[in-house]
Amino acid sequence: MDINAINALKTYNTAQRALSPVKPETKTADSGTDQFQPMKAAKEMVSTVVKSEQAAAAFMTGNADPHSVVEAIASAELAVETAVTLRNKVVEAYQELLRMPI
Repeated sequence: MDINAINALKTYNTAQRALSPVKPETKTADSGTDQFQPMKAAKEMVSTVVKSEQAAAAFMTGNADPHSVVEAIASAELAVETAVTLRNKVVEAYQELLRMPI
């Protein structure tokens, strides 16, 4: 498995944490280590896409400025590209397992 996909996910999660306020109840017991949590990453990706759709709808009704819409769409694009990259790497790894001789 390529390390670049994992690094992209970690970078995306770091950027998301920097942009959103940290809630005290979401801190982990061992905050010094950054563990891979696929369900949390998937939920964050979906919420990012939903936020961009809401921002676009608010812009169409005249309730949002263009800058916030562009930021939301760029964030959603990064989330979707990261998810697609991870999916491709998982499929590639699965195909390599299928090609292994028994």
